[in-house]
Amino acid sequence: MSTSSPELVRTPVRQSSTASIELAVVIPTFKERESVPLLLERLRSTLDSIEWEAIFVDDHSPDGTADYLRSVAATNPRIHVIERIGRRGLSSACIEGMMATAAPYIAVMDADLQHDESVLPVMFEKIRSESLDVVVASRKMSGGSMGEFSRRRVRLSNLGSNASRLICHCNVTDPMSGFFVVNSAFFRSTTERLTGTGFKILLDILASSKTPPRLGEVPYCFRSRQCGESKLDVNVQLEYLYLIVDKLIGAFVPTRFVLFGLVGSVGVLVHLSVLAAVYLAHREHFAMAQAIATFAAMTFNFLLNNIVTFRDRRLHGADLLQGLLLFYLACSLGALINVSFASMLVRAGIVWYLAGMSGTIISSVWNYWVNAVLTWRRKLR
Repeated sequence: MSTSSPELVRTPVRQSSTASIELAVVIPTFKERESVPLLLERLRSTLDSIEWEAIFVDDHSPDGTADYLRSVAATNPRIHVIERIGRRGLSSACIEGMMATAAPYIAVMDADLQHDESVLPVMFEKIRSESLDVVVASRKMSGGSMGEFSRRRVRLSNLGSNASRLICHCNVTDPMSGFFVVNSAFFRSTTERLTGTGFKILLDILASSKTPPRLGEVPYCFRSRQCGESKLDVNVQLEYLYLIVDKLIGAFVPTRFVLFGLVGSVGVLVHLSVLAAVYLAHREHFAMAQAIATFAAMTFNFLLNNIVTFRDRRLHGADLLQGLLLFYLACSLGALINVSFASMLVRAGIVWYLAGMSGTIISSVWNYWVNAVLTWRRKLR
């Protein structure tokens, strides 16, 4: 498929110098060089009666997506490009793009042509005429369709929709939709509470609103992918879990600390399993079995935390080995703090189980903060 579109660059721009932008279309991109020219042409023909602009937020695509968009923007003032270096993520990209426009209404859609751009004028008219906060393009209401989604994808989507009801402040048939129009003032009222992680920016906005939003929906049929590849993987699912946990308890306890604790709980099971296996084979060497189980559990905790808790700071290569050594050191000191603090409380007359629990809490906080600062320190990637 040809990826050049010179006729698009030369197309006369309808916008006058005095016209105010009515609708900004925010489009996050990563390796979308093939689909972007087609999308631009479709937006031009679909939004012909609206004063619009498109804000592309590109996460430094290696295929030259941002370079192509800059070449278009050089002669088409409707097109704007934000290229991010060292930052990744659909939600955070959408937030940056939405904050960069003065338009009273903002649409969010993907660049892969699976969202039906012909629905945009309908959504725009509905949000204006009915004075709504958000209009969602729904695949799950009458007249909509999830297209050629596999049964597994449909089940995952339905599961995510059900989970979203725990945090969503409104009734919406498709909270997992990534295609919507929002009133700019309403969006800005939620920004200080946005989590900004993962791929579900609509759910993040709805869950961050202090009051139930005035919401409308229009049906649309989800298209099959024409170019590029799906971004859906286990990381997307983990990001969604992070968003749910953050909205449920993030105001009281850091979400990353909760995940760190959950990983530690699984690590206890790993420790006991390895201890049982080694000790049953060598009953005369309990100390050796305990040491092996401890290092096995610490290694497991480090690897799982690297994938789940600190997935946005994930270590690779030599950094992974260095991080593992730092993790061993930090957790060993944490264990020493645990024993010393609990023993001090027992000597002070505190009942043993409260002393033990206190020592565990202190060492858990120590392990989390030291590892967050040293092992998984934030880097420019």
